[in-house]
Amino acid sequence: MSVSAEFKEFLIEQMEGFGPVTIRAMFGGAGVYHNGLMFALVDNETLYLKVDDSTRPAFEAESLPPFTYQAKGGKKMVMAYHCMPERCLDDIDEMTRWCRMAFGVALKAAAKRKPKK
Repeated sequence: MSVSAEFKEFLIEQMEGFGPVTIRAMFGGAGVYHNGLMFALVDNETLYLKVDDSTRPAFEAESLPPFTYQAKGGKKMVMAYHCMPERCLDDIDEMTRWCRMAFGVALKAAAKRKPKK
């Protein structure tokens, strides 16, 4: 996983319509956060947005692949993040729409977690 400082800055600019985001280094890539919740990740200059059963069909309809990685032992792991549509890189309104969808998934996931004791 890797991500350049230039791509991080570009994403922050493209997401201005969605709201303020921070991008933090994570396992060689980066996590994208809004209001303290991670809703996207970046790997190899590609943005992946958080999905669940309610949003996955929108990503699959556009043939947007999930984020995968090789775990120890060579097992392929598939995470609940899918590649964003390429047009989001050129269209702030599209970026905003897709980020809102991913952030909604992050909010639902956070609401399901048990509070820490």
